[in-house]
Amino acid sequence: MIKAVAATGQLGTGFKAETLAHAAEGADFIGCDAGSSDPGPYYLGSGQTQSSDAAVRRDLELMIAAGLRHDIPVLIGSAGTAGAGPHLARTVRIVRELAAEHGWHFPLATVDSEVSAERVVRAYREGRLSPLAGAPDIDEESIRAAGHIVAMQGPECFADALGRGAQVVVAGRTSDTAIFAALPMLRDIPPGVAFHAAKILECGAAAVVERKYPDSMVAFLDPDGFTVEPPNPDMVCTPQSVASHTFYETADPFRLVEPGGTLVTTDAAYAPVSDRAVRVTGSTFEPAGDYTVKLEAASLLGYRTVVFAGVRDPLVVRQIDRFMATTNAVITGKVADSLGIAADDYRIRWNVYGRNGTLGPLEPATEVSGHEVALLIDIVAADQQAAQAIGSIAWHTALHQPIPEYSGLVSHLAFPVSPPAISAGPVYGFSLNHVLHLDDPAETYTLTVENV
Repeated sequence: MIKAVAATGQLGTGFKAETLAHAAEGADFIGCDAGSSDPGPYYLGSGQTQSSDAAVRRDLELMIAAGLRHDIPVLIGSAGTAGAGPHLARTVRIVRELAAEHGWHFPLATVDSEVSAERVVRAYREGRLSPLAGAPDIDEESIRAAGHIVAMQGPECFADALGRGAQVVVAGRTSDTAIFAALPMLRDIPPGVAFHAAKILECGAAAVVERKYPDSMVAFLDPDGFTVEPPNPDMVCTPQSVASHTFYETADPFRLVEPGGTLVTTDAAYAPVSDRAVRVTGSTFEPAGDYTVKLEAASLLGYRTVVFAGVRDPLVVRQIDRFMATTNAVITGKVADSLGIAADDYRIRWNVYGRNGTLGPLEPATEVSGHEVALLIDIVAADQQAAQAIGSIAWHTALHQPIPEYSGLVSHLAFPVSPPAISAGPVYGFSLNHVLHLDDPAETYTLTVENV
């Protein structure tokens, strides 16, 4: 029997200290995912982190203290949100600072999964890259333009670190499940059981009926299946809540692709074993013909300025498409005349919240049904100064843009903040969404173990 503990769904989002303390009793390891591509390409491109250092430090302090108290490993994956070199270094620095502050001593493993552009270019030339759904077109120039390229590692990197005696492992970009599947598989838990339990654990307490706040989760694994139970007595799991989390963030609800194969949950059964715990059996794993890792990269697209404004005038609301089109045409002319910037050298995007601001062209109900809408005018230009200058023209033009029903100078927009045009900094786009075919799982990571 293996007792696995997920501290929370993402490092830095928090958990109750008493919950983790209770969960760590009798545990075999504590794991925590620290990142994702969900927040978009900015973090990978910029090297910045989603969670603050203070929040990450608080979570790591409690986790490492529990790991040392019970002499069990602490495993962190996708360090610093995006898992590139700067993110890994930032997280490792916090770990070292905590160790020095508390006088802790333990073997620390770091797993660097950033890949050089030249290595990816060689793989491109050799035909070892395969695009995933929605992948951008690539060439050698676009690969070299990426700010950071990371390879999403499987459980092998954690197994490697544990095999070398590490007690705390901080890894760059990894799959969410790799963090929680590695140690169970090292101890002969079948991969179907290990990966399915890992899928439930990866988001902490998210598999409960109602997750009122981020918190820990526990799974007990054996060769025939696993039992998941929240250590917080205020939370409960049901077969429906656990099964629904199996479907979370998967293109196919019954097949989850990992670097070394596919978790298959078609025949999985979910049964209550108490009023708070669920037993899962029947999961299998199909090994892949070859080993692949997903490559993620982000490239700089420009610099952003945004304008937020409310529109409550019913005459404008009912003709919002015409209003935006005529206003945009005037903005384009003003930008060319005043700034000398051609339309092809920047982008303006309008989002209408209250109509289709969330789904855009996929929204089936395209008529405005409320009395007001909010406009987001999103400008991206080659540099921040240009984006800000265009933003100033955009908000002033939209504020006073005439409509046929009025004569004289009118003002249509209500701005919630001053200044109305807000500099939002660099803009990145994902420039790789491909898998790299490998002969050896260790080809795209570098493992270092040291005593701290």
